[in-house]
Amino acid sequence: MSSGVHWKLHWETELASSDHVELASFFRNTYGPTGKFNAKPFEDGRSWAGARPELRAIAYDSKGIAGHLGLLRRFIRVGETELLVAELGLYGVRPDLEKLGIAHSIRAMAPVVEGLGVPFAFGTVRYAMRNHIERFCRDGAANIVSGIRVESTLADVYRDCPATRTEDVLVVVVPVGRTMSDWPSGSLIQRRGPEL
Repeated sequence: MSSGVHWKLHWETELASSDHVELASFFRNTYGPTGKFNAKPFEDGRSWAGARPELRAIAYDSKGIAGHLGLLRRFIRVGETELLVAELGLYGVRPDLEKLGIAHSIRAMAPVVEGLGVPFAFGTVRYAMRNHIERFCRDGAANIVSGIRVESTLADVYRDCPATRTEDVLVVVVPVGRTMSDWPSGSLIQRRGPEL
């Protein structure tokens, strides 16, 4: 990110209503160009789409919010193994700063993630972001794990829709307290809750 950007970590309980309104606007403007449906969860000042994060790394510059990454500790099931992870999600960079940020957001959050006692950070991204994520993974800080489907509950329940969704997405794993050789094998990850 540009030199005028600074990162600040916020626990969810530290955010005021005005912070959520500003974040919701940021997400609508960031996710909206990828499809109107992608901006919909952020209407009415809601600053989360599925699960609500417990920690946020937020980048600011002279124009306001420049970037965001959320974190939520949760147990997931990888194959037959229950695993505590720090799920990373709600990643976004303001459109005028694109191609300048995921590595910075992970590094801003790294000291806190290491202190949480989780063996791995985990996240998913759509295939359209593969080149972007591969660049981030080049230095070994993270790894793309392919051939895995991810099951999540939906954030809202509707009578005429299934309560869960299984997706074929890119899984990104960041070793925190263990090495990648300790990541369990399996072709399905169950989030046991909504996507972050």
